[in-house]
Amino acid sequence: MTAHPGQFLAGKRIIVTGGSFAALSFVLALDQLWNPSLERPEVIVYERDDRDLSIQKDPYTLNINGASHDDGLVAIQQLGLLDEVRKHATLNGGDIRVWADNWKWLSSINPTAYGNLPAATMRIAREDLKRILVEKVETTVTTLNWGLAATSAERLSTGKIQVTLSNGETDECDLLVAADGANSNMRACFRPNDMKTEYAGATQIGGISHLPGGVPKPIDKDYGLQMSSGEGVCCIYNPFNSDMVAWALSTMCPERDAKINLSAEETEALKKEALKTAHMFQEPFKTVVEATIPGTAFIRPAKEKFAFQHDDRLKGVMFIGDANHILSPFEFVGANLALKDGWDLAEQICRNTSMQSAAASYDRISIPRFEPVFSFSHERIGFGHCTGKKWMFYKYGMAAQRAFKQVH
Repeated sequence: MTAHPGQFLAGKRIIVTGGSFAALSFVLALDQLWNPSLERPEVIVYERDDRDLSIQKDPYTLNINGASHDDGLVAIQQLGLLDEVRKHATLNGGDIRVWADNWKWLSSINPTAYGNLPAATMRIAREDLKRILVEKVETTVTTLNWGLAATSAERLSTGKIQVTLSNGETDECDLLVAADGANSNMRACFRPNDMKTEYAGATQIGGISHLPGGVPKPIDKDYGLQMSSGEGVCCIYNPFNSDMVAWALSTMCPERDAKINLSAEETEALKKEALKTAHMFQEPFKTVVEATIPGTAFIRPAKEKFAFQHDDRLKGVMFIGDANHILSPFEFVGANLALKDGWDLAEQICRNTSMQSAAASYDRISIPRFEPVFSFSHERIGFGHCTGKKWMFYKYGMAAQRAFKQVH
């Protein structure tokens, strides 16, 4: 008899480690796509943080893109959550604007919305998007275990996967979906030689700034990149709302230790470092830096890790989101990739007749999606920090682009 798609997990147990965007997207997609004529698998999620902390711990605003079929807004639409997300989001053209140190417009990227999406980007607080996903998962039969982490796992002689939890107990499953982030405990167990990330050569310092009088122009609407005139310094701006904007000043330098939750003294030192490093940047750069909210300052080296395929050694274990691949902070699409990873894994499970074929189909989708983004992050690093002849090449190239846009 020919097996029905999804039958290989009918009545089985699936453990999902982590409550990330990838994890929640996978759970919702599987619930939506599962063949109702088949017995549903039991799905159990283990998340280290408690529910409120998991939702609220990150103050950042996300750009969920919708310029291609591989973007996060497509996954949101597929999950049936587009209308709900739109209630909490700001529609945005998705423009990326490049400015000189004196705020002369140099260039811009102007994506168009894919299909019938309402915009090329929706800007939404991470907290709001996480809450929407969590509340939707809570309407399914999924078992959510908050405040309980999966610390390790191993394959048993039966072929099942045994997961050890932070309370000392164990649980078993037929499929383990590892979505436990960049420092994945599950990757440490099944791919212990694949824990190292590579330094991309640049480090960001920055924070979130509160400007009661309003985020100043020209960084009040779109994602922006300010460049020095050949000194190799750049700053990324990401406005959250009318009075808050994130800034990240970057230079090519030896790798620094990542750090968050800086003390008041460390924050003041970081602000002074930023103003000295980017002394060529005209206002409102100084105003933005001086308005940095205490507790939001950071030092963030650009670390990355390329995506890997699921081979026979990983039978019964799938890695999605940052547990599989890590982007440098020069590409703000981690949430987008995670949302699509979750949807695509669930879809391939439901379309295929074995976990092996589902894993192979998933890799054929997810890795080609990651490759160009990974390459583009390197191009963006090289562009933002260019000096000498390379700066002149880009300068004249951007001038030609401006002239072309003005004509057309």
